Amino acid sequence: MSENVKINRGLKGIYFERSAVSHIDGSAGTLSYRGYSIDALATQSTFEEVSYLLIYGDLPTQAELADFDAKLKDARELPASVYDVIRATKDGHPMDVLRTATSALAALTPTSQDVSVEAFIENGIKLTSQVPMIIAAHDRIRNGLEPVAADKTLSHAANWLWMLKGEKPSEDAARLADVDFILHAEHGSNASSFAARVTIGTEANLHGAIVTALSTLAGPAHGGAAEDVMKMVQEIGTPENAAAYVKAKRANREAVTGFGHRVYRAEDPRARHMREGVRKLGEEMGAPEWYAILQGVVDAMKPYARHGLNVNVDFYSGVVYQLHGIPMDLYVPIFAIGRMPGWIIQCIEQLEGNILIRPLTLYNGAEPRDYVALSGRG
Repeated sequence: MSENVKINRGLKGIYFERSAVSHIDGSAGTLSYRGYSIDALATQSTFEEVSYLLIYGDLPTQAELADFDAKLKDARELPASVYDVIRATKDGHPMDVLRTATSALAALTPTSQDVSVEAFIENGIKLTSQVPMIIAAHDRIRNGLEPVAADKTLSHAANWLWMLKGEKPSEDAARLADVDFILHAEHGSNASSFAARVTIGTEANLHGAIVTALSTLAGPAHGGAAEDVMKMVQEIGTPENAAAYVKAKRANREAVTGFGHRVYRAEDPRARHMREGVRKLGEEMGAPEWYAILQGVVDAMKPYARHGLNVNVDFYSGVVYQLHGIPMDLYVPIFAIGRMPGWIIQCIEQLEGNILIRPLTLYNGAEPRDYVALSGRG
């Protein structure tokens, strides 16, 4: 009987549920949230609008957006004991600190154990604001600095940069961070979103599911691409070295970081929206060579596009963070900032039609054998 069972390792190609949130066409290279093209959202919308869209299903009216934005801004506060947790764990990896502080918030939020849709939304809004606060506070504390108080007059993206760096970002820099968050906000049944759904499937609470998602995102096979791209750029050094670097990688049958994607055969539709922003930010920050190196790699990789090795969104994200002087170990936590609304709505969808997610494994171990007492084992 076991010989007739088909194994789909990694659940590749398996549809486990329906979802009304994001649609990915890997062959065409398109992505939409709630029916809206990522191209329209990245060029015309804001992270606050997109978060509302993902969570509630429709783009907000002006009044709805104002109310939602006010809730996000009101939630820009952390309990004093969370700062104590951050200080106690300050020497740990930022993802470990973020996960630990988020777990602490579950014990400090009176409504965290409420597993209603309404509580998921309210707690999700709070966590969306609190996650960037934790990341920024940790980076400052580990560098001997005091956390910067949130500025409730700034947008979500601008406030993140303000809390991290202690200086107000330019309009272009804030907008690029905003676009980065929009592009990472939701992406179907990726590893961390699926893991969050598995947690909700057990009837656990939202904080627990977000901790699960953070733990899964921390793995380099899921969230580490932006950091790897920046390491590659530093290794290449100058635009003139890009072609030789790619040639050597391909000759050794090694992957070129930032190219190819589990679901996209065409170019990742999110990548184009970071490209021009990276160029402009590089000029603003006086470091245009980073963009030039990236484009040198893109040009050298063009012959391999027919094999599905096209640029993905993380190819440009790492350089954005580098231009801001952000340490590499914060790249994955930044991913988490953008992905918060996607995790929240995935958890809500799971909750609304909840079922325990319990796949099978096909046994291929030893045949039945007799037990031998300890005294009789040679």
